Amino acid sequence: MRTHKLLASLAAFVLMAAATLVTLQAKTSTITGGRGAEKSSLAPSSRIREPLNLAILIQDDLVSRVGNELNVTREFIRALPGGSRVMVGYITSGTLQVRQQFTTDLERAAKSLRIPTGSTAASPYNPYVEVREALLRFDTEGTNRNALLLISDGLDVSRGFDFSSSVNSIDLERAIREAKSREVAIYSFYAPSVGLTSWNRRAVSFGQSALNRLADETGGEAFFQGTSFVTFNSYFNKLGQTINKQHATE
Repeated sequence: MRTHKLLASLAAFVLMAAATLVTLQAKTSTITGGRGAEKSSLAPSSRIREPLNLAILIQDDLVSRVGNELNVTREFIRALPGGSRVMVGYITSGTLQVRQQFTTDLERAAKSLRIPTGSTAASPYNPYVEVREALLRFDTEGTNRNALLLISDGLDVSRGFDFSSSVNSIDLERAIREAKSREVAIYSFYAPSVGLTSWNRRAVSFGQSALNRLADETGGEAFFQGTSFVTFNSYFNKLGQTINKQHATE
């Protein structure tokens, strides 16, 4: 008799615990909107619809705040459609450090991102030599559209600090020609480096003008607002919407 009562009490306790757990899960789902909604910072309209070959290049001497943007950058990579191929590289000390060769493993590409060094010791000769080197790694075959995202201050002072030598630099023009020949659209996010563009407005103007020219002449778009940045969230949303719109009009 006691055994029956004990089993009945135990069964009632299990049922009550299960009901409580379901209620808590429902409340959590209502509050957060689900795991995906809680974590996602990208608008649904910004998700790329067609597979893409995308190279992401990050200048290694950018200010430390750029390190805070790794999560949204990873999210953008992971949200690319199946069949996309991604390469990740860093422009550092006059070389292109490839962290991940082109791969269809989007999770692997996302995990290859690291925080920029944020030191003048990692400053490149200029970003456009390495942009051209990255362009040479694109396949000329396949049906995916080709794109390169350059996260940089855009400044080239290797041949002088004036508008002409910065915005019409030899290496910038070479990068533009290479992108056109390989049909790679170049997009850019402006961010200041720990060097001149962290304090010199003239340097910022030169860098942004160069990035704008690079994007405009290769069929991409340059994204910047003012002389600094707060977050890349809005940039990635606009980037996705721009690429989708370009796909739709082709």
